[in-house]
Amino acid sequence: MTRRTLLSLTAAVAAQPARRPNVILIISDDQGYGDLSLHGNQHLRTPNLDRIGTEGAQFTQFQVCPVCSPTRSSLMTGRYNYRTGVVDTFLGRSLMDPRETTAAEVFAANGYRTGIFGKWHLGDNYPMRAHDQGFQESLVHGGGGLSQPADPPPGNHYFDPVLLRNGKFEKTPGYCTDIFFNEAMRFVEQNKSRPFFVYLPTNAPHTPLEVDGSYVAPFRAKGLDETTEKVYGMVKNLDDNAGRLLAHLDKHGLAANTIVIFMTDNGPQQPRYVAGMRGRKGTVYQGGIRVPFFLRWPERVRPGAKVGRIAAHIDVLPTLIEACGLKPPKGVKFDGMSIWPLLQGEPASWPDRALHTQWHRGDQPELFRAHAARSQKWKLVHGIELYDMENDPAEATDVAAKNPDVVAKLRAETERWFADVASTRGGYAPPRIFIGTPHENPVLLTRQDWRETTRCWEVDVRTKGVYDATLLFPAAAEGGAVTLKFAGVEVSAPVPKGAARHEFKGLKLKQGPSRVEAELRVGNQPGVVQYIEVRKINA
Repeated sequence: MTRRTLLSLTAAVAAQPARRPNVILIISDDQGYGDLSLHGNQHLRTPNLDRIGTEGAQFTQFQVCPVCSPTRSSLMTGRYNYRTGVVDTFLGRSLMDPRETTAAEVFAANGYRTGIFGKWHLGDNYPMRAHDQGFQESLVHGGGGLSQPADPPPGNHYFDPVLLRNGKFEKTPGYCTDIFFNEAMRFVEQNKSRPFFVYLPTNAPHTPLEVDGSYVAPFRAKGLDETTEKVYGMVKNLDDNAGRLLAHLDKHGLAANTIVIFMTDNGPQQPRYVAGMRGRKGTVYQGGIRVPFFLRWPERVRPGAKVGRIAAHIDVLPTLIEACGLKPPKGVKFDGMSIWPLLQGEPASWPDRALHTQWHRGDQPELFRAHAARSQKWKLVHGIELYDMENDPAEATDVAAKNPDVVAKLRAETERWFADVASTRGGYAPPRIFIGTPHENPVLLTRQDWRETTRCWEVDVRTKGVYDATLLFPAAAEGGAVTLKFAGVEVSAPVPKGAARHEFKGLKLKQGPSRVEAELRVGNQPGVVQYIEVRKINA
């Protein structure tokens, strides 16, 4: 070994932290690029979230999907959401294929403690729950948020919510965002002697806009509309919690060797300040898909660095694998690439590439529908509109007619991408919810995951046997009847006036893939079965 080689190796070892870094990944819900004072918001001060950017690095051209579940599936896997089975946010379309390898599984396999506190939104039943997918500790709400169809009966709120701790319902006092940060800080303190990965996905500032009036009052005094003042109040609460978390890291001597990432899942749902961008949540214009991405790691990342290269949700896991020195999962093909070199100083030979984002309601994605392909300079929208993002970041002028060669190139690239991601799972049918396993019994089926046209659930009965099924529905205004079809069994029963539930006992179910269908009639009118609880009662 030459002296030069020895010196190089010594320098490389010296540059490494004493142990692998901790990671805290914060992602908020429906907070847009403009909902930060760092990005020019004149009404909202976010000093703690801003700190993560100013004391670390800011990616100024970072994109995600236009809605939450698709973004989250890509964030967790480093792969485009269509590969994972996630095409939408509800009706069975937000269930991630359990065969995907998650960030939590990667970190756990490398000796990290892993915890999630907040919003999972990739499946509420086994085998798709967060604690089935690598998180050793989990405190989450169901579905896409509180006060939504996945709530346990009779419903939920942002204050004193019923949450799921490792799959078990638990009444939790306090405000949801405070609770999630408190749990994250407890987890950090308990695991400060070993590397940890904390995923902190808040449901704020998603609707319903519930927050203490003390957070709303300062914005009401500014003369803002009621919706905006509540959103900003929720963001201010989030910012205060971020400040508490950063102080907690300082208190325990963990700040220097902890990677803290802050990002959001898509653009704002409601109209408000968007930093001059076009569109908002649900669109593939910049207002819907460009989000903040800040990464602070005092030991290794230069404060104040700004990276203008395009990057996306699919890049986060590959980046953390490289930054933390993790062993990558076997057999996993990432769509993203590590952007860690950009955090060390932009390489002169950094390759250009096309990043794709697509989302729309419906089971079957369609080529070019609600799609954007973005290179460093160009952005193709819906396969027909072209924007020069370097000279027209507001996407004000369609230059497709002047650049047919660019349009043709990006269309061809999109066609290749669409065919590739569509072939991964052989289609877009949702993963099935498992019934009759020791991992989850009973199984609560909610409206979050029923299929839209038939109001049924796609399940897999893993063991044949005897089951009870309890159907829950709004109190019947008059007498009627309820019917259940499930794994080769069809049963019916009368529903008396005022009834809000019916239990079918002793159902002998066959093993294998099945569909759970429930039909309620109140008088001569169709009703809605909101929940079905299925319990296996014999070994």
